[in-house]
Amino acid sequence: MTTYIALLRAVNVGGTGKLPMAELRALCEAAGFAQVRTYIASGNVVLTSTATAAQVKAALEAQLAGYAGKPVGVLVRSATELAQVLADHPFPQAAPNRVVAIFLDEAPPADALDTVKHRKGEEIALGKREIYVHYGDGMADSKLVIPAAKAGTARNLNTIAKLVEMAGTA
Repeated sequence: MTTYIALLRAVNVGGTGKLPMAELRALCEAAGFAQVRTYIASGNVVLTSTATAAQVKAALEAQLAGYAGKPVGVLVRSATELAQVLADHPFPQAAPNRVVAIFLDEAPPADALDTVKHRKGEEIALGKREIYVHYGDGMADSKLVIPAAKAGTARNLNTIAKLVEMAGTA
């Protein structure tokens, strides 16, 4: 069994994509996953499975599409990969609630930083399959647009650390 973390896109954010976490746990269990646990109501799931990460993603996306009646994006990392995302973050002096990792299915394009718009002091760095952003004074007034991150989903370092802890890789 491998422990995975599934991160859902656009769930319970800004009044869109309402999905109670009890329903999400039930969908995961119906897909055959074990030890299913959720964290906060923004689509974070820790689960175990004998399937590959790609199979977990496909199964969960199928369950969610059936539930929501539309596609819901899911990004999957193993517990080890998520712990590495936390360890690799390039802004160690920054407050963890002001740094996000934007999770992607593939490595960000080499020119991803060239297409960024409306940057006002935010620090940005590319990871393996993530884009890290340090928002300095906070996200509230940021107008940052990262085209390469369009299909991704962001989590701050506090959330990532909690998910790593839940997955037993802390």
